[in-house]
Amino acid sequence: MNHDDKIIQAEEVLKSKHEEIRKTKWYPTYHVAPQAGWMNDPNGFSFYNGEYHLFYQHYPFSPQWGPMYWGHAKSRDLASWEHLPIALAPSEDYDKDGCFSGSAIQIDDKLYLMYTGNVWTGDDHDHQLKQVQCIASSQDGIHFTKDEQNPVISTAPEGNIHPFHFRDPKVWKKGEHYYCVLGSKTNQNIGQILLYRSKDLVDWEFMNVAATGTGNFGYMWECPDIFNIDGQDILLMSPQGMAPEGYMYHNLHQSGYVVGKLDYETGILEHGPFQLLDYGFDVYAPQTTVDEQGRRIVLSWMNMWESEMPEQKYEWAGAITLPRVMTLENGTLRISPVPELKSLRKDKVAYERIQVNGNELLPKVDGSFVELKVTIDAKDATQFGLKVRVNEDLGEETVLYYDTRTKVITFNRDNSGAGPKGIRQAPVELIDNKLHLHLFLDSSSVELFINEGEKVMTGRIYPNEESIGIQFFSEGEIELLKVEKWTVAGAF
Repeated sequence: MNHDDKIIQAEEVLKSKHEEIRKTKWYPTYHVAPQAGWMNDPNGFSFYNGEYHLFYQHYPFSPQWGPMYWGHAKSRDLASWEHLPIALAPSEDYDKDGCFSGSAIQIDDKLYLMYTGNVWTGDDHDHQLKQVQCIASSQDGIHFTKDEQNPVISTAPEGNIHPFHFRDPKVWKKGEHYYCVLGSKTNQNIGQILLYRSKDLVDWEFMNVAATGTGNFGYMWECPDIFNIDGQDILLMSPQGMAPEGYMYHNLHQSGYVVGKLDYETGILEHGPFQLLDYGFDVYAPQTTVDEQGRRIVLSWMNMWESEMPEQKYEWAGAITLPRVMTLENGTLRISPVPELKSLRKDKVAYERIQVNGNELLPKVDGSFVELKVTIDAKDATQFGLKVRVNEDLGEETVLYYDTRTKVITFNRDNSGAGPKGIRQAPVELIDNKLHLHLFLDSSSVELFINEGEKVMTGRIYPNEESIGIQFFSEGEIELLKVEKWTVAGAF
């Protein structure tokens, strides 16, 4: 079956299932999710001809991971989205077992995708595989043709570079050259990234191992992305296999970044320490783009490998985080939801100067599809926060709270309903004894932005549809200086 026929076959399956799937209880209202089947990494996130294009790893035929296709959605404003036909299907000898992750770049009026073609050479998928890098292009941003010269990078470089695990090209242009960075590891299973350059996207020159992990930095670096903010080069990546340290690195794999300077002559990135992108449960494979406003926007897969995914029983799995704007302050990324999301707001409810000592319910502050902004004066409280998606009869609640003694925020989903449990924590300093929280709730997710994006915590939750309560609580007196709540409209 050729490439076009495989896409037609997959589209027929999606169309036959989507209307029923989107009615199921955990399907998102305003997050991108697959129409049916499996989703993981965002791919090819790009701003093309005035619109944002988001591709993603996709298996249309099952809610389990399978031979990867590229799903596709687009948006004019990062708030409302439209599903488009599948862009890539595994159809050639070099990608027959999956069109793995990659990126996109606009050249003149065409959109080019660069991706990893994957072939299993045996049953052991950790060791028996061949990965190559490939190009596809489109005149309209919707229908893509694979390049006849594929694969454009057919073997890993010589040296202490694993011969089979090199993947996830992120491509950009600087000066007269195109560059791409690839995730890799050494033969001793230490994560690293590889830098290439080209003048035409077809003939690629290996420049150098741009960076290699030391210490607790994982056995493989996936989904690298290099970009510049305010004169600083940032490497964003997902290290696999970092060991927990204190309250850090408790997800199976991490997503984070280092800040430094990439030497475009030597191909080496000098950088500082690793920093987490998100302190929650469910962020992986982040990818960025820059738009016509010059903003650096990031999206991530809103799941984690090997986590329980209760939505699979409804024939779908996976979602993408809200789009987030990244800025750099004092060597650290500050991450905030894109302001365009305000267009989805409706039915505002607001309160000011509410004293709380114990538990407090505010009329009309509840719901499943919620944006909530709260500024809290900690006063002399030892602990305070809020519970969301609460149903006391069912014993369901998701708890977000701050401890003034440890200066840590905790996200507790032990009683969130179905699905995975656990807690995640993030160190946070109060600002003039105040805590600013910006919270988004969807059918099966929580995204918490803390102190204007200083920290972010993201997690999937699977509560009962009737679990819609929101409660504020404190040990000691606090003051809710400002509470603003909106119901969030659908994005599709």
